[in-house]
Amino acid sequence: MSYQEQYETYRRAVETYLEGLFTDQNPWKDLYGAMRYSLLAGGKRIRPVLTLEFARLCGLDWHLALPVGCALELVHTYSLIHDDLPCMDNDDLRRGKPTNHKVYGETLAVLAGDALQPEAFRLMLTAPELSAQQRAECALILARAAGADGMVAGQVLDTLHHLTGREEIAGMHRLKTGAMIAGACELGAAAAGAGETVRQAAREYGYALGLAFQIRDDMLDVMGDEATFGKPIGSDREEGKVTFVDLLGLEGCEAEVLKYTAQAKAALAPLGETDFLEQLADTLSTRKV
Repeated sequence: MSYQEQYETYRRAVETYLEGLFTDQNPWKDLYGAMRYSLLAGGKRIRPVLTLEFARLCGLDWHLALPVGCALELVHTYSLIHDDLPCMDNDDLRRGKPTNHKVYGETLAVLAGDALQPEAFRLMLTAPELSAQQRAECALILARAAGADGMVAGQVLDTLHHLTGREEIAGMHRLKTGAMIAGACELGAAAAGAGETVRQAAREYGYALGLAFQIRDDMLDVMGDEATFGKPIGSDREEGKVTFVDLLGLEGCEAEVLKYTAQAKAALAPLGETDFLEQLADTLSTRKV
């Protein structure tokens, strides 16, 4: 199976799983509607795809890791809903569609994000084919990746601290973007019962991939096509944020993307056959969206 075929197989499985969530008709179906609006808004599903591939590489039938990978996607979706709020980035568009609060109002958007967080842990802690220990380890990985020393810490640095130095900005992105991507990779390994050497390799790959991804994102915020990118171009500059493009220029950013992509691929050495993950890293390094 080719790389693209494998990616589409994973992505379709993720979409099917997510489609089955929050479908009950009840007095709070407006909450479910708001949750599903953002959860099913599309996207590349990079994080759950990484979870599924690492689970497969570590010897697990990847279908059994779907609750784990999709749980992380719920947390990622909550973070996007809250990131778009007027008190944060105040964005009107996400993936080419009106943001959640523009459709459902701020109150329901906040509550939809709030609900997606515990529902993610419910998915993990009831994953039917994993042992109690594997479920608990996966829940701990997600809590660390998403919590006060992970993604949320990165969001605080991004929104409330005026970072200007290269190391500061890289550290912020390691938390805001890298922690969840590294968490997605480690989740697949943990769901398969892999040991610490493999889990460390998964984390290193994820962190390097996350930095390459974010630097490419900064580049697209300057040179991307708004219709393709799905959100306004130049929003970082309008908000007064210092980005890698400000620090390094587009050519310097291109070199950094290649450097971190190479680091990500090198981290895979303990895992054996890793063609899919290497091609994924290369594909993200040149993405247009």
